[in-house]
Amino acid sequence: MSRLDLVIRGGTVVTAGAVAAADVGIADGVVVQIGGAMAAAQELDAGGMLLFPGGIDAHVHLSNPPGEVAEPAWVDDFASGSAAALAGGVTTLGNMTFLAPGETPLAGLAREAALVREQAIADVFLHPVLGETTAPVLDEIPRLLAEGCNSIKFFMSFPDFDASVAGYLEATRRAGAAELITLIHCEDRALITDATARLVAAGRTSLRHYPESRPVLAELVATQRAIAFAEATGAPVYVVHLSSRRALEACADAQARGIPVFVETRPLYLHLTRERFEEAEGAKYVGQPPLREREDLDALWAAIRQGTLQTVCTDHAPWSLAAKLDPALSVADLRPGVENLQTMLPMLYSEGVRGGRISLSRFVEVTSTNAAKLFGLYPRKGTIAVGGDADIVVFDPELTRTVTASMLESNADYTVYEGWEVTGWPIVTLRRGEVVYRHGEVVGKPGSGRLVRRERTRAL
Repeated sequence: MSRLDLVIRGGTVVTAGAVAAADVGIADGVVVQIGGAMAAAQELDAGGMLLFPGGIDAHVHLSNPPGEVAEPAWVDDFASGSAAALAGGVTTLGNMTFLAPGETPLAGLAREAALVREQAIADVFLHPVLGETTAPVLDEIPRLLAEGCNSIKFFMSFPDFDASVAGYLEATRRAGAAELITLIHCEDRALITDATARLVAAGRTSLRHYPESRPVLAELVATQRAIAFAEATGAPVYVVHLSSRRALEACADAQARGIPVFVETRPLYLHLTRERFEEAEGAKYVGQPPLREREDLDALWAAIRQGTLQTVCTDHAPWSLAAKLDPALSVADLRPGVENLQTMLPMLYSEGVRGGRISLSRFVEVTSTNAAKLFGLYPRKGTIAVGGDADIVVFDPELTRTVTASMLESNADYTVYEGWEVTGWPIVTLRRGEVVYRHGEVVGKPGSGRLVRRERTRAL
């Protein structure tokens, strides 16, 4: 019988491939035994609990773009964002690292790595976000994997994207050749600009018209272009925060043809629809793309169940409520982004697993395993297996709590889910074998999180 640091006893281990009652033994931050006789210096009673691999949220904003630090700004950093994540069962975060004008990917990664080492409690990896495709930027893409980064990102919605299409296509090609994955924000700038101008000209600038300013057609056209990038280059493409049935159908068709296109959605589109913009404080729901129709929400749930949609991530980018509700703003300049980190896993479990929409194993796939594979972390993360990091969530499937802003670890002072009754919550979160959250309290310390090196993307 081996002597371990910690044994988690009596829980049900849930992975993408199996659900089984088993004790889990941990030593030096790693899972070393599942099942069988074991003894440890400490034991954690998980009777009646589910044991999930720590969530991997591959899409968060815990740093403001360089030069955009004046108020208002996003209100979470790697410390407060980590606290929210760990309280919600997420142990690894993928942050969007915006590059300053003239800054290269490696320089941007080094700049943000210093913040991670100072602030983070969760483990973190970084996606360099390209705002230009100059020779110095493109020339560094083949070097990223050797530095532990397997991804790049760009926005088709940026104002200068259409003038630089050839450069972004080349960035995608070089990323694919270097065994990286390319994340793309899919909204067509020309269609957004045209739709918004028409609304303003017609005097239709109130919040209720926001979905019309960023129509489904803009998402569909950009998604089709992202698919074309993947088909033309052979490079894997990851469509972030997809919101509509039509764009989803385009991705499903591409996947059926063998094109390496992967799809992410976020909680906003699984739980809320455009009617929320009719509320007095409807601006707090604003994201990009906007909330859609009920048929879009239903299509996204079906895609999770069927495997067309690979990940659920938050796009966590919280503002203060005052910044979101600024009366000077109109459909042309609303502030996108909401708080989601602490509630993502509980709400997906409550509405998805308990609601009969998805299985336990599918829940683990879309919240942990698939992201680990796509972003070069598997099998070190994304599963509960011997040799992997002991990132484990002890989850009470019967615990019911009402969501309120006051319960959140985020610096955001509101939640779009205020008053929702949610059943299924983490009670203990372990990151690399260390208890960092227990029974309502984050006990991990800022600076204890690690910047995670990644390997090439894996096939799903």
